[in-house]
Amino acid sequence: MSEKVQHAVLPARQWHERQAAHEARVDHWLGRHLARRRDGVKHPVEDFLFTYYSHRPAQLRRWHPGFGVVLADGPAQPPYVSAPGGTTVDPDLPHRRLDSIRWIRDLLVATASRPPQLGCFGLHEWAMVYRQTQDQVRHNSWPLRLSPAATAQVVEERGVRCTHFDAYRFFTEPARPLNILTPTRDRQAELEQPGCLHATMDLYKWAYKLSPLVPSELVADCFELSRAVRELDMRASPYDLADLGYAPVRIETPEGRAAYALSQKDFAERAAPLRARLIEACDDLLIVSGSATGTPSR
Repeated sequence: MSEKVQHAVLPARQWHERQAAHEARVDHWLGRHLARRRDGVKHPVEDFLFTYYSHRPAQLRRWHPGFGVVLADGPAQPPYVSAPGGTTVDPDLPHRRLDSIRWIRDLLVATASRPPQLGCFGLHEWAMVYRQTQDQVRHNSWPLRLSPAATAQVVEERGVRCTHFDAYRFFTEPARPLNILTPTRDRQAELEQPGCLHATMDLYKWAYKLSPLVPSELVADCFELSRAVRELDMRASPYDLADLGYAPVRIETPEGRAAYALSQKDFAERAAPLRARLIEACDDLLIVSGSATGTPSR
């Protein structure tokens, strides 16, 4: 961890301002989700990050300055401990999470080392409904844009080029042989690439798994990008979400595929600096724990 981070003392007024700004930013996202949850209403786009990932709304809302920052007059409850000038995240935490930090870092570095692949056209979502009836599909409250037969024809004609295990594992059984790869958890670092929408969404997962060792602003930045990616993910899906205000990206057409690839490229470019920030944070935490990789990423 850099010298300025190790010994930074944040005055109470400054960290309270940062905390309030973070809470206001997150509350903008949480309000409608929590209202829908109370009413038992589901939303396939805006609720996804709260249902698919394990980070709860209250955890996202809680602000942390990151490792090595001392909060003047800060909280004394875990994960904070007393430090000269205030309180700080427990200095032993990086060592206790060493295996997780190293695994996340290695995955992110491997992903960043590859060029983005832009030819999948979001067909992973189509493979998740391949050869299923309306009542069998995952989001069965929303109709498919095409008939089941026409949906299957798109998958069969285009083929599937999914590199992401956590998308692939939701494929229907008949769709799996149509994928050019067989992603597994063990091959995740070998296959993930920065053009994948799900790899970009997962930056939010890796950020919150590093919390409270990284600033909550970074977690929120990753969440914000993941929200935008999820919108494209579902607009390009076989579902008809027009009633929710989402115009389809018709990847079954040449124009739709071109639009999808352009957006995919944009998301890969937006994800790159966030991935770099997470790698840098992991590198710093490994240095603090005495387990530097010996292969600096920056």
